[in-house]
Amino acid sequence: MLQVPTGRRVTARWHDNSVTTARSVQGVRPAPPAISVVAHRGASEDAPEHTLAAYRKAIEDGADALECDVRLTADGHLVCVHDRRINRTSNGRGAVSALELSDLAALDFGSWKDDAAGEAPDGRHPELGSDHEAAGDTERTSVLTLERLLELVADADRRVELAIETKHPSRWAGQVEERLVELLERFGHTKPPPGTPSAVRVMSFSARSLQRVRAAAPAVPAVYLMQFILPRHREGRLPPGAEIAGPSIRILRAHPDYVAKAHHAGHEVHVWTVNEEADVALCRELGVDAIITNRPKQVRNLLNLT
Repeated sequence: MLQVPTGRRVTARWHDNSVTTARSVQGVRPAPPAISVVAHRGASEDAPEHTLAAYRKAIEDGADALECDVRLTADGHLVCVHDRRINRTSNGRGAVSALELSDLAALDFGSWKDDAAGEAPDGRHPELGSDHEAAGDTERTSVLTLERLLELVADADRRVELAIETKHPSRWAGQVEERLVELLERFGHTKPPPGTPSAVRVMSFSARSLQRVRAAAPAVPAVYLMQFILPRHREGRLPPGAEIAGPSIRILRAHPDYVAKAHHAGHEVHVWTVNEEADVALCRELGVDAIITNRPKQVRNLLNLT
């Protein structure tokens, strides 16, 4: 098993159970903090991705954080949609950036998932009871704005963190980050209380996007996402403005020593998208800080966090 370097930076974590701080005993090394479990697009294996229902389920399942992708509509609203076009996850067509929020609100963003799972004869999803209200159906099918997701997190009865990925390239370029910072400021996330780690972090494959956010909101942590490791990043270094490494699970399979290198450079490591038991075990062995998964409940069970 790889050992985590003693110089590794540790960030305070919040979980369902009360947090106990262990005092260091001479000759005994404190146990590493629990791995944070991040719900990728919500509990997206159980409910349509990026819907309010998926995020409610993730909170119920005990996820430490929620992950979402954001895109800017033609009339300036940030919505939680992964793809550039809405064809895959809705009954409409077109690019998010060319549509207004009212256009998206008229579409169904959930039935594709229900159809794949198999609907009940009456047209409802098999998991929904006969007394399920129309509001619940709406939460499975309506487009979700980032503003509504921030409200959900604010109303949670425990601390739930939020990892927001900006999608680029975009026709709106820096307006995405400008609108994002405005929303985070309104919800009090740009200036967390002294001594309290931020409950929100911004992620992107675009180093320029992260730099824009950090320039406007320096207290918001930045995660640099990677599909592969460029030579200049192989020893754990990250682009200016980024403080957390976000490698894919494929990177860890091919380069398991990367986690130790990133930790030695002072960076946390948040890995995506981890759904298989063997990959969860690998992440635990390597000492990653966060696992981003479509299956938050199952991963928490595998990590003995329930």
